[in-house]
Formats: sequence, structure tokens, C-alpha cells
Amino acid sequence: MDNISFDDFEKVDIRIGTVVSAEVPEWSHWVMKLKVDFGPEIGEKQCFSGIMKFYKPEELLGKQFPFVINLEPRKMGPEREASEAMMIMAAPGDNLPEEEMEDVAPVLFQLQNKVADGTKVR
Repeated sequence: MDNISFDDFEKVDIRIGTVVSAEVPEWSHWVMKLKVDFGPEIGEKQCFSGIMKFYKPEELLGKQFPFVINLEPRKMGPEREASEAMMIMAAPGDNLPEEEMEDVAPVLFQLQNKVADGTKVR
């Protein structure tokens, strides 16, 4: 693993957002399309997350999670929709062989208390 400088880490903008809609695109069997509210300063962003195998869209609605919001948008699916944020989660299967990794559910980080959408994670 390569170390990064503290200055590099400070460039990562991690914010708390509330999932306001969640659906499975017609073209996908593993990706969920989320609309996330990051408050009035940032607004809503669209995020695609490969968690469909383990979570249902309705399980995420109204819940807050941390997201990286300043990555370059990534085009997803046949319509090339932009994924504008990345949901942060734990991947407990990373130490397993690749064929077994996809059977281990990622652990979503949920807040113990509600905070304002757009709250910065430090």
C-alpha cells in the first residue's frame, strides 16, 4: 500500500447525504441508482453503487450515509449516466479469493444520529 500525504487526503471531500430515491436501472442486476441530498449548498447528486445483491432500494430510503463527492463523474450503463459521488462502505471480503468476495455483503456506514445533509466528514 502506498502512503499519501495529508495534503492529498485533505483533497477528498467526504459529506453526509440522505438517500431520497433508490432504484435498480433496467440494464443492471447489481448496481443501484441513488439520488442523494447533500443540502442546499451542494444539492442532489446521483450515485451508482454495486450493492443490489445485498440491499433493496427501500432499505436505503431516508437514511444518511457518507459519500465522496468530489471525484470525476463516471459514466454508467448504456445511457452513460453520470455517477457523481461514491458511497463509502466497508468491504469485509477483500481478503478472500476473488470468486468468494462477491458473496460477502459490504457493510454500510450509518450514522448514529441525524446530521444536516452536506455535513463534512473529517
